[in-house]
Amino acid sequence: MTFQGENLFVGLVALALLPLIGWRLFRGLRDGRLPVYRTHHHRTDSPSKFAVLVALHALSFLLVATVAADLLFDLGLRGAFGLPA
Repeated sequence: MTFQGENLFVGLVALALLPLIGWRLFRGLRDGRLPVYRTHHHRTDSPSKFAVLVALHALSFLLVATVAADLLFDLGLRGAFGLPA
């Protein structure tokens, strides 16, 4: 059983992560390199690997935004996917 305070806290944390993920994605597209752990993947080294990493960053942004919206606005998306509400 979850309480509204827990949902609010986790939703705010997810909301706070969005600018960080978005900035990393924006910088990666602008500069042509994405940091992954302690290495950087450049667009010119492997374009397909870079495209996959950009897609994964964009997907993580969308998923975190969906979680934040669901928790903050009580959209009920967890119940739609069979997860306990």
